[in-house]
Amino acid sequence: MADSEPAMTRFPVPDLEDMPEDIREHIEEETERAGFMPNVMQAFAYRPHQYRAFFDYHDALVDHSPLAREEIEMIIVTVSGANDCLYCVVAHGAMLRIYGEDPHLAEQLATNHRTADISDAHTAMCDVAVKLTESPAEVGESDLERLREHGFSEKEIWDIGSLTALFNLSNRMASFADMRPNEEFYTLGRE
Repeated sequence: MADSEPAMTRFPVPDLEDMPEDIREHIEEETERAGFMPNVMQAFAYRPHQYRAFFDYHDALVDHSPLAREEIEMIIVTVSGANDCLYCVVAHGAMLRIYGEDPHLAEQLATNHRTADISDAHTAMCDVAVKLTESPAEVGESDLERLREHGFSEKEIWDIGSLTALFNLSNRMASFADMRPNEEFYTLGRE
């Protein structure tokens, strides 16, 4: 994958200087923190109002969840694997390698969370995320009760559902727009 590959192939990718000031500032802050501009940000900037709504919700979940950041990334990678979303598996796989301090876990979760080297509680968490992804009408009280039995609080359970829902949206948009992972994501957290 060449460094010059566009953020997405099916819609125009806006230039940073043409973006609204608040979005440009948000992207510049993230670029400073990450060391590169994540393609998802550039892609979502195609529709500024949707960019703001998406990242406001994303940041509210990630920054204010009682779930550990490693658990958040576990959910995202598991859901993204179930949805065959290359962008999110690669990008959030990198985040999971960093926050989970495990160079192998992302690939395990993306391909089959049931055989991954994770706790029973995390298997239950991922089971619910996949069920909500693949068969949402089948999710019932027994699924929530199983999470409670594994020690998840009501707010954590809510966030498991919220993260799953948001990343089903994100995965579908990434696939629909053909968003491409940044080359940098492939190597983050591998050493």
